[in-house]
Amino acid sequence: MNTSQPTLQASLSAELKHELKLTRRLLERVPTEQFSWQPHPKSMKLGTLASHMANLVGFLEMSLLGPETDILTQQMPSSPTTTDEVLRRFDVNGENIHKALEQVDDTTLHGTWTMRRGEQVFMTIPRAAVVRTLVLNHLIHHRGQLSVYLRLLDIPVPAIYGGSADEAPQR
Repeated sequence: MNTSQPTLQASLSAELKHELKLTRRLLERVPTEQFSWQPHPKSMKLGTLASHMANLVGFLEMSLLGPETDILTQQMPSSPTTTDEVLRRFDVNGENIHKALEQVDDTTLHGTWTMRRGEQVFMTIPRAAVVRTLVLNHLIHHRGQLSVYLRLLDIPVPAIYGGSADEAPQR
């Protein structure tokens, strides 16, 4: 009987693959002509939210490049201006994350990473927490926001963890 457990790397990689697939389904429905729409003056614009979602998956890759990242030294990409650009950025970042994850072991994922801006330290956390908190949970949070934006714009909301009012659950 095989009692071996999957590695942390394998588990996180599989979960990330699943969540990226669900997220892409929402991003595909963001209409370019509505990028400047926002549900409230204090809310992000639709295009800003979609762009943020496409970019935030890069935090994991950053965390795997070394023990710390100083955001003052990072070149931030320009914001996509169309849905196609958002999807291309999201797909490239997703591919890069999977390639980076394939190269690490559980020891690396348990190792810490620090995010700073110059002398100001924002956080020091295990890389596994980067996957869970800065990427997966953060992405799921914004996916919820995006699904509300789509609903308010009367754009069909795809099934995510079950059916939606517009779509039966995926099988």
